[in-house]
Amino acid sequence: MTEHPIGEQARRGRALVALHGAVALFGFAGLFGKWLALPPVTIVFGRTLVASVALALLLRVTREPAARAGNRIEWRLAANGAVLALHWVAFFQAIQTASVAVGLLGFASFPLFVLVLEAAMRQRVLRVREWAVALLVAGGLALIVPEFRWENRVVRGLAWGIASGFSFALLAIGNRSLAQRHGASAIALWQNACAALCLLPLALGAGAVPGEREIVLLLVLGIVCTALAHTLFIGSLRALSAHTASVVTALEPVYGIALAFLLLGETPSARTLAGGALLVGAALHATRRSP
Repeated sequence: MTEHPIGEQARRGRALVALHGAVALFGFAGLFGKWLALPPVTIVFGRTLVASVALALLLRVTREPAARAGNRIEWRLAANGAVLALHWVAFFQAIQTASVAVGLLGFASFPLFVLVLEAAMRQRVLRVREWAVALLVAGGLALIVPEFRWENRVVRGLAWGIASGFSFALLAIGNRSLAQRHGASAIALWQNACAALCLLPLALGAGAVPGEREIVLLLVLGIVCTALAHTLFIGSLRALSAHTASVVTALEPVYGIALAFLLLGETPSARTLAGGALLVGAALHATRRSP
């Protein structure tokens, strides 16, 4: 029996709200880089540790099977956990070095790296449409840079942001094969757990001990901006196509910059806004279905 069109429309509407909420929370996470007076490794260790516990409880409630091969965690999950740790450390380093806008826009370069990495793995030449994405990304990044001097904090922050985008592209490509064998929540659980394990010695070496305020913020970051955002995102895919999800996800820098303006008083420069427009345009263009 088919679902009534009005009921289906309402279901899609709720899914779109959930999807936009998840993407807004992903962008909101960047603000914690300014609120938390902690090294990036400590922030990410706390985030992944809290998210791991929250996701483990979620899996227990939903009875979704954990991502294991026999009694062992699949090695690719552990490897992607290390990449996830690198991604988030670079992301928060970019924000602390420059601003939320610069960090988010540097991360928004990831569609270019996805195209290049996939072309290299498949040993094929980029199509015209894909070159257009590359040019938009390059132009957007060039606009953001005020001067080509490493001493400039925007240049350093953007470099960290680009490293965040590159590592995210590696993570996205690696997760595609894993998603064929494991549930999304299980993948998120083990990758967060492996990321926390990788960062444990670095966090101990940093010697930063969170106070009560920092612990509360880390709990919000791990539960709301990671576990809850992930759950909303995955849940929305039950009613929406992956294409729709990718288009909305491309708006993450827009949400993050708007929230930084409202809550932190960060006003991006005209150059940053122009570069951001090109980067968001590139992300949207990259989500178009391939011929």
